[in-house]
Amino acid sequence: MKLRYAILLLLCLMVLDCGTISAQCYQRVRGVRTAYWSVDSRGDSVLYVTLVPVNIYHRMRDLKNYQRMVRAVKKVYPLAVEASKRMENLDEELAKYEKRKDRRAYTKAIEDALKDEISPMLWKMTRYEGKILLKLIDRETNHTVFGIIKDFRSGFTAGFYQALAKLFGNNLKLEYDPDGEDEMLEEIVRYYKAGVL
Repeated sequence: MKLRYAILLLLCLMVLDCGTISAQCYQRVRGVRTAYWSVDSRGDSVLYVTLVPVNIYHRMRDLKNYQRMVRAVKKVYPLAVEASKRMENLDEELAKYEKRKDRRAYTKAIEDALKDEISPMLWKMTRYEGKILLKLIDRETNHTVFGIIKDFRSGFTAGFYQALAKLFGNNLKLEYDPDGEDEMLEEIVRYYKAGVL
């Protein structure tokens, strides 16, 4: 009886395997950067796979820090992308207004709408996630959050929000440095955008 099940299982596996070889399809696999089929000189099909580099952490603390950053990026990266899109739209809309008074009224209305929409999400964030969000906004917009507030509102408003952020242990002037201290963050963002995480 066990032999029958073993033979049946083997046949099922062969049928499944032959189906994928004949179709030569590639399914997205976690940890694979690129994969393609090629035929060698003898007519055999060969699958070439490029794997994503794997970080090896010798200390558990380093691994936990990496995992913490991955969780934070998954949570806040969509907000940074949304901020970048809205900033582009805001630039286009402000170009339509000629008077400074009209631009201020428009940016004040946008600010109030954003407070109502985004404040509930921000209250649920930790300080660490807020810090990652500030860096990712700088990455996506090429402007620090302090600079964005200063450009669209005023220097006084930017200074007020900077003082408030400092009170809670953050800094709106955080800059994104992909080649320096934010190298691991850049790697995580690339993996997130590629769908590996």
